[in-house]
Amino acid sequence: MKQALVNKTTLLCLVIMISALFLSMIHQFLMAIFMAGLFTAMVMPVHHRLTDKLGGKETLASLLTVLGIILLVLTPLAILITLVVTQAIHIGQSVTPWVQTFINEPTTLTVYLEKIPYYQEIHPYRDIIIQKAGELVGIVSTFLINSLSSFTKLTIGAIFSSVIMLYVMFYFLTMGDLLLQKILFSLPLDDLNEQRLLSRFTSVARATIKGTLIIGIMQGTICGVAFAIAGIDGPVFWGSLMAVMSVIPAVGTAIVWFPALIILTLLGDFTGVIVLAILCGVVAGNLDNLVRPRLVGKDTEMHDLFVLFGTLGGISMFGLLGIIIGPIIAALFITIWEIYGVVFKDYLPDVKVVLKKRQDDEPV
Repeated sequence: MKQALVNKTTLLCLVIMISALFLSMIHQFLMAIFMAGLFTAMVMPVHHRLTDKLGGKETLASLLTVLGIILLVLTPLAILITLVVTQAIHIGQSVTPWVQTFINEPTTLTVYLEKIPYYQEIHPYRDIIIQKAGELVGIVSTFLINSLSSFTKLTIGAIFSSVIMLYVMFYFLTMGDLLLQKILFSLPLDDLNEQRLLSRFTSVARATIKGTLIIGIMQGTICGVAFAIAGIDGPVFWGSLMAVMSVIPAVGTAIVWFPALIILTLLGDFTGVIVLAILCGVVAGNLDNLVRPRLVGKDTEMHDLFVLFGTLGGISMFGLLGIIIGPIIAALFITIWEIYGVVFKDYLPDVKVVLKKRQDDEPV
């Protein structure tokens, strides 16, 4: 009995140490492998239909599925990133002279400022204020350009990760069921809890893809078109930025378009104000309430706070991919605690009253 325990303990230690060593060795590829598994789960129905139509040729179906992802997803995304970077550099280089012109030339802003009490006392310091504002804008512009330069350097890494992801996807599509079965077999959980975790992972991933990304693309496109109609430079850049901002509940795209609306108002461009108010405020702003329930349904079953912190925390830890990964981790966090409550319910106390004020309590 003791020898069997020693053998199992030694084996468990070896499993943990060698697994940790292997994972640390391939840590730079873990994100690509994870994304490959995620997208494989999303396109698996398409792969099955292709396999049936090709007479059971699973390898050919996997190859066609990967080629379809390259043509329909990665190629348009690469073109979009190129346009975004180009327009962002242009905006960063032109924002300083634009602000100086905006401050120096008589506009609706100066008319309002002259009506402010004690404006004559502030007027002698106007040149200093303009100089400091120009320096601040210059710092922001330099930071933006430097950030874009760093982003350009990361492009090679992103291309390499995409190649790894597609390569892994090919094998996941052909042998993913067998691999998943082996992983679930190795987990020391009962089948019900394993299926619950797997179902939670796939449902939240599906909801995130359908809801967050599709709605973000729709809102970013509508707001980008609104910026183009309003005559604002870099509509592709601003539209892409608003597509990313749309993941933030309640505020979303308004972080970008509302300041633009205020600037257009101060410039007296009321046509642009109306365009932004209608397309960005009314149309894009209501997409989340109208489209999300149809796309997502009850797949997430998470409170908005978990969605918010899961998304923001995911972005801070994983970058843009955190838009997808963050909510999935938050959902798994909720699910694992629900499983914990069920498994250990015999050891946990019953809670019937939570912070309920007694009637005999009196203020001190």
